[in-house]
Amino acid sequence: MKVFTIHTRRHGLDPDRDIVVVKEGFSWPAFLFSAVWALWSRLWLVALGIVIAEALAGALMSWLNASVVTQTSISMGLAVLLGVIGNDLKRWTLERRGFIQSDIVAAADGDAAEHRFFERHPQLTADYAS
Repeated sequence: MKVFTIHTRRHGLDPDRDIVVVKEGFSWPAFLFSAVWALWSRLWLVALGIVIAEALAGALMSWLNASVVTQTSISMGLAVLLGVIGNDLKRWTLERRGFIQSDIVAAADGDAAEHRFFERHPQLTADYAS
């Protein structure tokens, strides 16, 4: 079982756009693809921050004439950090866009988490159906 947070738009009624499920824990796509993951996930400020952080780290390593091992270690450290906080950055962006965290659900996958959320909140099911 995985743990998911369910985010709903404050005054939304469209379940396809107004409910977002975010997995807790390490984000492999954020770790592996960094800025591309952020752009794909429509996290524009996060993508900009990633590009700036990577550019600053690269410039600093170049200015210090860092060894290949040091450059690789710093790059891997940034990737691991992004993997650890990637889903939190997604939640931060959702909050900025007017979503609130409505529930925490344990389920096998995102679809099952959304289904369980609606089972626990039947009044929302009626709101979204009408």
